[in-house]
Amino acid sequence: MATRKKATNFEDSLKELEQIVEALEAGGLSLDDSLKAFEKGVGITKDCQQALDQAEQKVRVLTRDSNGDFAVQPLDESGDK
Repeated sequence: MATRKKATNFEDSLKELEQIVEALEAGGLSLDDSLKAFEKGVGITKDCQQALDQAEQKVRVLTRDSNGDFAVQPLDESGDK
C-alpha cells in the first residue's frame, strides 16, 4: 500500500477507510499488506475522530443566561431541547 497522504476532508477520509475495510474483508492481501492497510486504517480513524471532536466543539449553541450574557451550552446529545 502507498504512503498515506491526509485526505482533504472528512468525507474523503471515510471513503478511504471504507476502501481499506473492503480490501481487508476481500482477503486478497498478503499478511504484510494487510498489516500496512490496518495501520493506515487506524491512522485514518484517529484523524476522523479528531475531526469529529473538533466539530463537536464548534457545534455549540449560544444562549443568554439570566444576566443577559451569552453562554456557550453544549447541544443535548439526546436531540431533545
